[in-house]
This record gives sequence, C-alpha cells and structure tokens, in this order.
Amino acid sequence: MRIEQPAEGEPRRPHGPRDPGDAWVVAESGERYWGRFGAAGLLAFDPARGILLQHRVSWSHHGDTWALPGGARHEHEPALAAALRESAEEAGVPESAIRPRLMSVLDLGVWSYATIVGDVTEPFEAVISDPESHELAWVMPDDVAGLPLHPGFAESWLRLRPLLQVRPAVVVDAANVIGSVPDGWWKDRAGAAARLLDAVAAASVRGLPASLLGLPEDTWYPELVVVLEGQARSVPDTAAPNPAGPVRVIRSGGSGDDAVAAAAEQLAAGGYRVTVATSDRELADRSRSAGAAVIGSGRLRDELGY
Repeated sequence: MRIEQPAEGEPRRPHGPRDPGDAWVVAESGERYWGRFGAAGLLAFDPARGILLQHRVSWSHHGDTWALPGGARHEHEPALAAALRESAEEAGVPESAIRPRLMSVLDLGVWSYATIVGDVTEPFEAVISDPESHELAWVMPDDVAGLPLHPGFAESWLRLRPLLQVRPAVVVDAANVIGSVPDGWWKDRAGAAARLLDAVAAASVRGLPASLLGLPEDTWYPELVVVLEGQARSVPDTAAPNPAGPVRVIRSGGSGDDAVAAAAEQLAAGGYRVTVATSDRELADRSRSAGAAVIGSGRLRDELGY
C-alpha cells in the first residue's frame, strides 16, 4: 500500500491543522480508502425515528450517496472513540446520547472500517457541522435500502439490519467466578469482588467478543449485571466513566443463585439475549430454563484477564 495526501476537492477538516490520519490509503489494486489509520462511523438507531444518515456532497468519495457519519481515525485512536468523535464533528451527535451496542469491522489488511451500532438514549437534533454533507436525515430501517447508498455502507447494511433487534446481556455469578481459582479470595472477599467489578467495567468499555456471546460480527457492548452476595456485598460500585453504560450491581441479601436466576429471567422477558456466567451446574440448568445461554466462569475470567 501507499499513502497519498488529499488533493484539491477531497476531504479536509474545515478548520485547524490536518490530522496525520487524513490521507488516502492506496491498495496494490489501485483502490483508495480514506484514513491512514483506518476509519470509523456511527450507525445511530432511534426506534422512533430510524437511522441517522448523511447525504454526502458531490465532490466526496462516492459523492451524492447516503452513508453513516464517520471518517478517518487518529493514530492510536480506538474505533469507538473515533466513531463518536466523527459523528459529533459531522452531525452534532452528543456522545452522551449514544449507548454503543455493537462494533462490526471490515478489515482489508491495508485498511479497516469499524461501524459502531449505537442506541439513541436521548433524542437530539442532528446538525450539519462540516462541508461534507448535503443533508442529514433520520430514515426508518425499512426505507434505507431504497436510497442510493455508498457501496460500502450498502454491503454492511445487509448484515447489520437484522441485528438491530438483538440486545445482549450478561449476568455474572460473582461468587462462582471469584471462587473458580484458589487465589486466596477467601481472605478478602470484598477485595476480590472489587477486582472483579473493575475487570468487568474495563471489559464493558472495550466490549466483549461476539464468540463469547454466540453472536455474529466482532464486538458487542452488552448490558452487564454482576450479582454479589455475602461479604462481597460491601464493595462499592465502580465509578469509571463508560460510554456503554455502567455495570449494574445486584447485592443479594439471600441466595445469590436465586438473584442470578431472577435477573436472567427478567432480562430474557424484556427481550434481551441473555448469557449467564457460572460453572455451578444447578444454576446453569436454572438459567437455561429461564431462556439464557451459559458460559463457564473460567471462560469469563480468561476474557476479563481476572
């Protein structure tokens, strides 16, 4: 591949110095892709209004088509941060109004594009804030395919459209996860629980792999529920900022297993695709009866690095 700087009439930042990421990547085939460090875009979904789309100006790459607000990533910038930043710069999307749900990555080797599917948690008015848009519009999912779409978005839309109804949730049996390794947790159960909460909070920011949840695409940002019991109940909630939403903690005054099963049943009844993390055989059976999938505590620990 080679890197080319933008020529006259190609995408530029309207104000301030150009970022090093604002350049074309040219593949051996001659295909050009915008973003030296890759690119990212936001698929903001509001059930009442639809998908926020950008009608691209004529001079842009694949001009006069409809696509997602997005653009080049900065060097070392996470894809989620890039998608939220670009959508704010191009369409005035407030970061606080979006809860990430899914990240789908197209990786071509020489270049990648990450699509973040995010739920709109607070309605907002989109505003054209740079010269790269003819207009912005909310389009209902059934009407998206009828528009002249950017070819890259048209291809990804076929995969992402069915996933708009998939909402994952993970319920963590903290006592079982903590006790799955003899690392001295019994000497300080509250401390062990605090470490687990920190690990779950960190995973909620980076997302969980689709393979762990039995889902397609690459990375998901599920609702995360941690059930604490006994001495572990004294640990405070994590206060780390998290665009995917805080980890919900249930402090059970009785049986932790009952609280896990009840949480799984409630989430499943609410339309979530639920996964329970436990290696307790009886609780695993109860969870499956409630409509949840089950992963072992060791598998979750490996993913969390806990």
